[in-house]
Amino acid sequence: MNAGHRRPVTVVGLGSMGSALAAALLDRGHPTTVWNRTPDKARPLVDRGARLAGTPQEAIAASPLTIACVLDYEALYTVLDPAAAELAGRTLVNLTSGSPEQAQEAVKWADSHGAGYLDGAIMTTPPGVGDPAMMFLYSGSQEVFDAHRSTLASLGDPLHLGTDPGLASLYDAALLGLMWSTMTGWLHGTALVGAERTSATAFTPVAIRWLSTVTRFLTTYAPQVDAGRYPGDDATVDVQIAAIDHLIHAAAVRGIDNALPELLKAAMEKAAAAGHGQDSYASLIEVLRNPADSEA
Repeated sequence: MNAGHRRPVTVVGLGSMGSALAAALLDRGHPTTVWNRTPDKARPLVDRGARLAGTPQEAIAASPLTIACVLDYEALYTVLDPAAAELAGRTLVNLTSGSPEQAQEAVKWADSHGAGYLDGAIMTTPPGVGDPAMMFLYSGSQEVFDAHRSTLASLGDPLHLGTDPGLASLYDAALLGLMWSTMTGWLHGTALVGAERTSATAFTPVAIRWLSTVTRFLTTYAPQVDAGRYPGDDATVDVQIAAIDHLIHAAAVRGIDNALPELLKAAMEKAAAAGHGQDSYASLIEVLRNPADSEA
């Protein structure tokens, strides 16, 4: 598709992520207008064909779709409040990181100015923008999403999570928690085998292969979580407690920090104390959902 068939887009905010968004749109032939508080950041994009707007009002007026990616919601309103009248009849896609509650307030703000609104979360770092394998999460109006899906696909794979505008932020927080837990577990394992002079590059392919098995556990456990029933026919919580003791012992002998496995063992023990010792590991969700009850 040539540039003549690509819809114009405005990008507000040209930090490292905003600049990557604008570059991806330019690469895919979208007429792209950009604005940033400090115009110097726009120079590389202008050199590639972007149009630099002098004000947020001018930037928003240039396109039916404005994508905002700024520091936080305070910065978002500082930029957009004076230009809100220009948003009437247009669409704002907000890729600024924030909380679900902030997203829910933002859709009310957009509605009050006659603008369509989607909240979004970028599940990659700037170098991944434009890769169709990278997820971009959106929540809010299905109609607005459908109208702009082809444009949003220039940034990555657009996934619409639902009409609640807070869902993208909620998924973002949940997925980042999964990432940090996984990476810290990998680093703990890397430190453990490294104590025996095994390199990270030797350990990691085995760890990645193991993660493919872990994903199958998740697929098995998800229906259990939804049903609230946790048959322990693969491995029970009590078995997992015994197994994690081996990890804690091996790490302690080698001088490796055990804060993470001790935390995991404590959650397992709470689940066992709450009557889930013979249930699957998925039963820990009950402890996570009701921590006060498990401590009673």
